[in-house]
Amino acid sequence: MTIGQERLARRMARGAAFLGSEVAILGGAMSWISERHLVSAISNAGGFGVIACGAMSPELLDAEIAATKTLTAKPFGVNLITMHPQLFDLIAVCTRHQVTHVVLAGGLPPTGALDAIKAGGAKVICFAPALSLAKKLIRSGVDALVIEGMEAGGHIGPVSTSVLAQEILPEIADQVPVFIAGGIGKGQAIAGYLDMGAAGVQLGTRFVCATECIAHPLFKKAFIRASARDAITSIQVDPRLPVIPVRALKNKETEAFSAKQRDVAAQLDAGTIEMGEAQLQIEHYWAGALRRAVIDGDVENGSVMAGQSVGMVKAEEPVADIIATLMDEAAQALKARFEG
Repeated sequence: MTIGQERLARRMARGAAFLGSEVAILGGAMSWISERHLVSAISNAGGFGVIACGAMSPELLDAEIAATKTLTAKPFGVNLITMHPQLFDLIAVCTRHQVTHVVLAGGLPPTGALDAIKAGGAKVICFAPALSLAKKLIRSGVDALVIEGMEAGGHIGPVSTSVLAQEILPEIADQVPVFIAGGIGKGQAIAGYLDMGAAGVQLGTRFVCATECIAHPLFKKAFIRASARDAITSIQVDPRLPVIPVRALKNKETEAFSAKQRDVAAQLDAGTIEMGEAQLQIEHYWAGALRRAVIDGDVENGSVMAGQSVGMVKAEEPVADIIATLMDEAAQALKARFEG
């Protein structure tokens, strides 16, 4: 083991021990993408794969977890959306399969969710887009946090990763393991966040063009061709609509979403739908648009969700090679810092 590798292993030790993995790299949960093949490949390569449950029913999640278990004997997690109407049924599925870690996304966990997950023996990881929320989640009993900045793909918040890391890490990194996410495409960035006190990182965009990823070849080609500035955020047309910004590659679908928002707003004006139905229509829109791009390969009329690190994705390659490259880059960066 080189000096750089030793320093990297030491900095990742806490995160790796928490996850039960060789390296403290979480796979970001991406709908239609983070399924059995990519999840198992990340875990088998030494990282920690995470199934994106999204809008799955308990039956579908049950089948997905079971299928993932046939592809890896390594630990992996499940990402659940807090607003899912069957959240507690999904937690029960995770408990039945003895899933080691459950990641809760989409807002504060509802009453009883943390207790239900912990009662099943799993550790709880939550997203914290602000210091105040991070402290509140720690008080509520979460085991670890993910700090994700607006450079990420998919649904995002308003603050950059670097600012969140500077603000939050010094305050809470000694209390629970903290994983940094959003805009990470190189090992040098991983080394930097580890030096700041992070226990590890989470990457999504970097794994989309993995050989094991089931995304359509045209979806992957769009990633390889894109630059950072191509990954733009969606616009909220009507302030009444609960639209969380989404970062994706600019295409025809970008305009289609604006049209969809105008249509839903018109229905609200006419009184034909309530706000709850309006929100569901928006969420179902994203699910369908993402599937068109990821599975069907319609990268013009589907949603090509991507983080700004997409410009660093240059080719399709195995997950093991991606992780090895990231680790080598991080080790070299740590070695150079101490020698410089």
